[in-house]
Amino acid sequence: MDVAPEQSTPVPLDDVDRQILVLVSQDSRRSQRALARELGMSAPAVGERVARLERLGVIRGYGVRVDWSAIGYPMAVYLTITAAQGFQQSAIVEQIAEIPELEALDVVTGAIDMLARLRVRDHAHLRQLLKRIWEIDGVLRTETSLSLIGVEPGNVVAELLSKADQ
Repeated sequence: MDVAPEQSTPVPLDDVDRQILVLVSQDSRRSQRALARELGMSAPAVGERVARLERLGVIRGYGVRVDWSAIGYPMAVYLTITAAQGFQQSAIVEQIAEIPELEALDVVTGAIDMLARLRVRDHAHLRQLLKRIWEIDGVLRTETSLSLIGVEPGNVVAELLSKADQ
């Protein structure tokens, strides 16, 4: 696991690249043929563009949005983690990354060292996870916050790319 990946060099994008990114961000299952129709291009030309964006790491993958309640994990939990002074944070990160319920983990600046987002079934499941995390060498302190309401952002890709043109 790469704990601290290097920052990518910005890739020059033209208007067609940006349009492709917006369209794919709206529906990642959209076919190259459908993209080509919307862009007024040939399907092979669009396929070439998409492959280039993937090769350059601009498109890093395709995903699915899940209704967490429907699959039995309705609770989103934020966990702040403080490491013991002088302890290697990478060792803590590696162990937390092995937890299947982990949705995201960020190493941050400020009074805490890490911020984790977890998905749990219920309070008993949360207690089990906390016990597991507290047993990790180097974890000094945690603080748990339960998400009461989650607000899904709009299409961040489309919003940011439209602002880049301005």
